[in-house]
Amino acid sequence: MTSTTQLGLKLATALDRSEPLAGLLLRVRDSKARLNALSSVLPAALRAGIRPGPLDDEAWQLLVDNAAVAAKLRQLLPALETALRAQGWTKPPIKIKVLPRG
Repeated sequence: MTSTTQLGLKLATALDRSEPLAGLLLRVRDSKARLNALSSVLPAALRAGIRPGPLDDEAWQLLVDNAAVAAKLRQLLPALETALRAQGWTKPPIKIKVLPRG
């Protein structure tokens, strides 16, 4: 067994045994699933510049590469939130964050 495989197994065991880590993993998966659910609403040219971000009770963040992508997403927010509601995600609201360069 390779060290990478062993590390993966140790991580999976830690996640299974730790309620806070398991909760974090669920939020990460939920964030990714939400972005996947929006793929039909997002213009193809924007998709490469958007990543799923943190999800908590206050907001779900979409992380974007630049202000132009952020501006377009802000215009699309009503359609994005409608698409999420149609799939059962009613809260929290979407927030858009431009990632700093570097």
